[in-house]
Amino acid sequence: MSLSALPTRWLLPMCGSVAFSVACTQLPTESVNTTSLTAERHTLMAPDTTGYEFRPAADPNGISKYYKGRQIAHVMGHEGADWLERPNRNREEGTDILLRELQLKPTDVVADLGAGTGYFTFRMAPLVPQGKVLAVDIQSEMLTAIQQNKAKQHITNVEAVKGTTQNPNLPANQVDLVLIVDAYHEFDYPREMMRAVRASLTPTGRVALVEYRAEDPSVPIKRLHKLSIDQARKEMAAVGLEFIESVETLPQQHLMFFQRAK
Repeated sequence: MSLSALPTRWLLPMCGSVAFSVACTQLPTESVNTTSLTAERHTLMAPDTTGYEFRPAADPNGISKYYKGRQIAHVMGHEGADWLERPNRNREEGTDILLRELQLKPTDVVADLGAGTGYFTFRMAPLVPQGKVLAVDIQSEMLTAIQQNKAKQHITNVEAVKGTTQNPNLPANQVDLVLIVDAYHEFDYPREMMRAVRASLTPTGRVALVEYRAEDPSVPIKRLHKLSIDQARKEMAAVGLEFIESVETLPQQHLMFFQRAK
């Protein structure tokens, strides 16, 4: 894949929102009247920023926010939707291989976190005929596209879910698999998001994290849009998710599985 074929999000810094990633404009900070609160209560209500740092962006492809030493990448908005549905995506990313490696069961409840246009949502739906796919996104444009595709394809086991930058709004203890494809590295609140994801999992539930291999310089993707296994394991461990395995059958990406820490 040549650099000229890469989407704008990997070539230039962008502002806007992406398939369940975050916008450059943050949610408004909650106003707190400190005069009416005790010091203890104020401390409890203050945002928990453990693991976050704010400093000048070392790489222009990212923002001035870091998590566990990793600079968070800029995001791609719904304007890049065509990239998600490009005809050669299966060849470049081995999406058929990815779906096979997920080993879905017919009754599984699956969350497609950062569903975008529903590329994976509508490919997983037939694999879970007695279950369902929760297509999560924060962009109304993406959710509208998913609803339109659902109606057009007469699919009944897909549910569109409006998330926020800090919470995917998934049901607690009910999700068998959460799939996150090329989106986690752009989450503005990775700690809060993955804590919420962990809470959504069944006791045997898994997280499937797909990211371009940072360890491989031959993968023609901007550095901040890649993630190493070591970095992923560190960040998942911080929210109580333990590493199961990494499946390395995809052409350019890691497929990493995690579960609730015992």
